[in-house]
Amino acid sequence: MPENRGVVYEGPGKVEVREVGYPDFELKDGPGVNPANVGRKLPHAAIIKTVATNICGSDQHMVRGRTTAPHGLVLGHEITGEVIETGPDVEYIKTGDLVSVPFNISCGRCRNCKARKTDICENVNPDRPGSAYGYVDMGGWVGGQADFALVPYADWNLLKFPDKDQAMEKMLDLAMLADIFPTGFHGCVSAGVQPGSTVYVAGAGPVGLAAAASAFLLGAAVVIVGDLNKQRLEQARSFGCETVDVSQGAPEDQIEQILGVPEVDCAVDAVGFEARGHGRDSGQEQPATVLNSLMGLTRAGGALGIPGLYVTGDPGAHDEAAKHGSLSLRLGLGWSKSLAFTTGQCPVMKYNRQLMMAILHDRVQIAKAVNATSIPLEMAPQGYHEFDEGAARKYVLDPHGMLTKAA
Repeated sequence: MPENRGVVYEGPGKVEVREVGYPDFELKDGPGVNPANVGRKLPHAAIIKTVATNICGSDQHMVRGRTTAPHGLVLGHEITGEVIETGPDVEYIKTGDLVSVPFNISCGRCRNCKARKTDICENVNPDRPGSAYGYVDMGGWVGGQADFALVPYADWNLLKFPDKDQAMEKMLDLAMLADIFPTGFHGCVSAGVQPGSTVYVAGAGPVGLAAAASAFLLGAAVVIVGDLNKQRLEQARSFGCETVDVSQGAPEDQIEQILGVPEVDCAVDAVGFEARGHGRDSGQEQPATVLNSLMGLTRAGGALGIPGLYVTGDPGAHDEAAKHGSLSLRLGLGWSKSLAFTTGQCPVMKYNRQLMMAILHDRVQIAKAVNATSIPLEMAPQGYHEFDEGAARKYVLDPHGMLTKAA
């Protein structure tokens, strides 16, 4: 069997690239694998040679020690690759297909999957609905920041690119289909973005930038992005966004300077549970800040899309309630304004085919918007460090040098 290197979480602030097991058509015991999943047969799976696998802010939460992720966990849930082997029950996906892997693992058979709610599949995680590769409390499916990865229910999960040569030419863009582009788009759809909307996106990390690009794709008139990081705000301005530096104070005042009113039609939370305060409190972690802020600045009758990650267990939280995912929300404000809230993982398969077509036919340049930057797999620790330091980039790992060759 070929060597398989993977990016492994070894404790807070530490990741290593080391030899990991080659994928098998049976789920083996290992770090984070749910005991009820050990020995699970996978004749419906495919083995993927990884072409691109991205570092995500959700991975960064684990690497910072802000979850209960076990040491030894192979990271990575944003996978794009070439099928090199299929199990005996795979009927339609073929060896040689170039594919995008939704970060949600779903069976295609349960009640939720049949309702297009693939983010909360009932059959892949014994603990609760919903699963993902290389992520804490998600069933223990091995992560994809590796040379090779296994995808269960391949006929259902995999999105095949129609033309391999065309796909390789646009691979940095297509690599965003596994997570952040659909996730940002879902945040905007959930918030009700439509032609002529004014939109506020909290967070100028890759998901926030993807949400901003999605808002334009959906026809928004004005897209305003708020963050503390000046380089990331500059990246947002590079493709037409207005920006708000929340270190200077509450975003409402700056929004009013842009729009003439201190509110927007639609708002997206692309920050999540490691949010910091605004203005003088910007150096302090205040996990409810963004949610409370969005309730204040969204017009009555509007909606909030909340793709930013919130967790049930945060051992690094600064207060006891937040350690269990309990936040001090101004729910009365949201209720009084009749605001709608949509939370949870993005159901990637609901959007990825349409977004693939938008990429292939030059309707969006998502890699440019998020400043996608490819690096070799062995540079993953450096990529994690620079991302944690606030780099205005989306790091894409290139295990086999295929992105470099295509470029």
